[in-house]
Amino acid sequence: MTSKRWLFVALLLLAALRLVFVSTIELAPDESYYYQWSLHPDICYFSKGPGVAAAIWLGTHLLGPTETGVRLMAPLLSLGTSLLMFLLARRLYSESVALWTVIAINMMPIQHVGSVVMTIDPPSIFFWAAGLYTFWRALESSEPAAIASENVASQAIRETLSWNPWWPATGLMLGLGFLCKWTNLMQLVSILLLLGSTQKLRPQLRKLGFWSMLLIFGVFLLPPLLWNAEHQWITLAHLTQRGGLNEPFRIHPAEPFAFLGAHAGVYSPLLFVAMFVSAWRAVHLRNSDLKSRFLLAFTLPLFGLYFLLSFKKAGEPNWTGPAFISAAILAAADWLPRAEQSLKIRRFLGAGLAFGLLLSVLILNVDILREAGFPLPAKLDPSKRLRGWHTMADAAEQTRSDLEKSLDTSLFLIANRREVASGIGFYLQNKRLEASDHPPVYTPESQVIEDQYSLWPRYDTIVPYAPGQKPTDALYTEENGFNPFVGRNALFLSDTDESVAPPAITGAFQKTELVKSFDIIRYNRTFRTLHIYLCTNYHGRSL
Repeated sequence: MTSKRWLFVALLLLAALRLVFVSTIELAPDESYYYQWSLHPDICYFSKGPGVAAAIWLGTHLLGPTETGVRLMAPLLSLGTSLLMFLLARRLYSESVALWTVIAINMMPIQHVGSVVMTIDPPSIFFWAAGLYTFWRALESSEPAAIASENVASQAIRETLSWNPWWPATGLMLGLGFLCKWTNLMQLVSILLLLGSTQKLRPQLRKLGFWSMLLIFGVFLLPPLLWNAEHQWITLAHLTQRGGLNEPFRIHPAEPFAFLGAHAGVYSPLLFVAMFVSAWRAVHLRNSDLKSRFLLAFTLPLFGLYFLLSFKKAGEPNWTGPAFISAAILAAADWLPRAEQSLKIRRFLGAGLAFGLLLSVLILNVDILREAGFPLPAKLDPSKRLRGWHTMADAAEQTRSDLEKSLDTSLFLIANRREVASGIGFYLQNKRLEASDHPPVYTPESQVIEDQYSLWPRYDTIVPYAPGQKPTDALYTEENGFNPFVGRNALFLSDTDESVAPPAITGAFQKTELVKSFDIIRYNRTFRTLHIYLCTNYHGRSL
């Protein structure tokens, strides 16, 4: 069996193992939050496009509302990303470069996490890789003399093509990626920078193929634009706040080091250094090596943008994830010839791959360290977000059942933040929705739109009167509707260390009292606490 076939078999086995593994760990809050999105189909959401919700909708409709259903597409998209990277690297360089590119990327912790946790990153990176491949094919077909690739079709066929399907295919990949993660818009910026800065490729800016790509991509701008026009451009306000652009610019010298350190951790330190060195070398070849220019164009703008922003505040390392597709191919092409001639380099790269694999195993199961006798505080446990939600949901459900029996009344659930609401909401055995479009657990009422929960039906929402129904003098009614939650009781669920409920709760109920607290303990350490408050006689909060 050839090396290529061995690689494909290994990737299929790895995808199968990941599909088994995803059912063994609880959902992260982001996953359960996006699962709630999938139950409320829309053309856009508070902070993201509909891509991740569509992927989870597909998985749960195939396998049900389970961890495996929610995460089904993560291993499959990761497999697709690996195959696309192989095809692109082989087309750019050689099969050996392609093989080692795929091996290296699957040894990196960030790729491992993105292969089992279903957030916006798996579909975003998949479509970024697909866009890279289709764009290179578009360049091959449109500029054979500039590309000079042995894989390009015959000159006679190429000369007859003033337009080819790879350009609109690129627009399609860019658009789908954009609807998964707004960061994918940077791929279009990279294309413009490459075409505009490369004399041999600049004529493409005036050709039909390029404009067909822009036209196709433009269609995918409509859903978020239309949705935001109806929702006060809340996504733009959220992104401005998330990036700290609404605050005065101040340089924090330590933040860039935190930014680089976080990247070294999630990409394996030695592999991150190898990619950094290769990018540095490629910068000096940019005028003579079109392949290096191509890969740099999809690495430096995205990584450079977030590096500059890190002087104010370091962002999350996954924000630059798409940039490392091209960076990994560039590094493999740069280091492979050197490794064939130097034992020291082979040892360096081998250590980088081995350490990356070790980190990949540990990052989702640090209990291995605890079993080996290395104590790890809960705050340093990267897998903390994947644990405890089922236990918290059981505790909330049991408390609700007990209190409903003793008080002879029904209780609805409110959580202090969306992570708790979605995490507990997913694992409730009896979700008891107040209506089909309501979430199982609410978040506190607020005049500020804070997340997607603020846009769904809430317990402070005024509903229209039924035909023939007359207004009452009850508090919190309006001319054309009333609040059906007035007078009802609730449980408030909080994972904070505060001993009292926040004003949004105490001000909206006649009485609020702490009834139970549960400590989630693992290895004799408390890593999460759930406080449950009984809130009686909801009357609404005065503005």
